[in-house]
Amino acid sequence: MNRRHFIQLATLTSAGFALSGTCAFADWKARRPVNIILPYKAGGGTDSYARAVASAGDGLFPVPFVVVNKPGSSGMAGATEAARGRPDGTTVLLTSAGSFLLTSMLRDTDVTPLDSFRIVAQIGKLTTSLMVPYDSPYQSLDDLVADIKARPGQVRWAHTGNGGFHNVAGQGFLDSNDLDAVGVPFKGGSATRAAVIGEQVSFGMIGIQQAAGFEEQLRPLALNSDTRDTFMTDVPTFAEAGYDAVDVSSPIIVFAPKDTPDDVVAALEAALKEITSSQAFIDAMAERGNAPVYLPGAEAEANLRAMKENAGPIISALK
Repeated sequence: MNRRHFIQLATLTSAGFALSGTCAFADWKARRPVNIILPYKAGGGTDSYARAVASAGDGLFPVPFVVVNKPGSSGMAGATEAARGRPDGTTVLLTSAGSFLLTSMLRDTDVTPLDSFRIVAQIGKLTTSLMVPYDSPYQSLDDLVADIKARPGQVRWAHTGNGGFHNVAGQGFLDSNDLDAVGVPFKGGSATRAAVIGEQVSFGMIGIQQAAGFEEQLRPLALNSDTRDTFMTDVPTFAEAGYDAVDVSSPIIVFAPKDTPDDVVAALEAALKEITSSQAFIDAMAERGNAPVYLPGAEAEANLRAMKENAGPIISALK
């Protein structure tokens, strides 16, 4: 599905939602701006979700959403500050929840996603993929696997940092298929992409959306997901390519401080459902090669707990 068709379909879906009822966030009335703490630098993929929420929320929510970037310590600095915020609906955390979870599992942290917060809703999902340089001799995943088996411990691969979801997903693929390759961490998705393009490594595990605009420099061989990507529909999943993998992705989740009352969480959850269904949000995401993925708080929490269980053995091996 290309972006034009996706946006046309999403427009009909959005219109249907608007006609089906009115805003559900009436019990709690927001009276002050809501600060969205974003624990990364401005300009990244997660930051784009926060800014899309802030922009699309204008006119749908009674007060502004204000994005506050608080980078540092692999996202933990901003998460710690958000956890200490007033539990009155004026402070939320928007983050790559997979990375947050895995970081808290890999090392001792002051806060964790499942113990220090209430999960409001999921609004998106970052999915990793295995990519090679465009001119790579690996034309398929079979080619790559054959070379790794022929040269155990010699093939190098890139990821965005030890313990991050790209690292864990890549190691999960290797472990699940009895493969031995050398992981090389880089700082962030763009640096990892550059390492793959520059052939510093044989392959990389990076977000599928990172290939947008680099189609003549990168070739995704497989997607770590149970379904194909909305936009890059020609990229098979690992299962479709005939290989096992570990279900590790990074849902984009909005969290509230742990003591935030039920009515406030419910109102924010309903607001995010409407905002992520709006055409403004859909368009902003489509421009980045992403599709909105909304889940209410209870479902998002259940999925995050399942991810924790799946990733446990890999994290233990990485420590």
